[in-house]
Amino acid sequence: MSVAVRISSSLAEKAKIRSKAMHRSVAGQIEYWAKMGEILEDNPDLSFAFVQEILIGKEEAKNENSELTPYEFQ
Repeated sequence: MSVAVRISSSLAEKAKIRSKAMHRSVAGQIEYWAKMGEILEDNPDLSFAFVQEILIGKEEAKNENSELTPYEFQ
């Protein structure tokens, strides 16, 4: 379900620039920022880069050609 949301023109312009650099749609960029903001608010001890790596790892694990191996606890 999509919902129309009003944002400032300056935020929209920043999202437009960043979305081109990151190969996302403008809406996708804003959704990414919102998702990261939510995760970081819920986990203030984690760094932005650490959360990014976790999200990348989760997507890599979904790939059936992934070379990831499960960690074995001793």
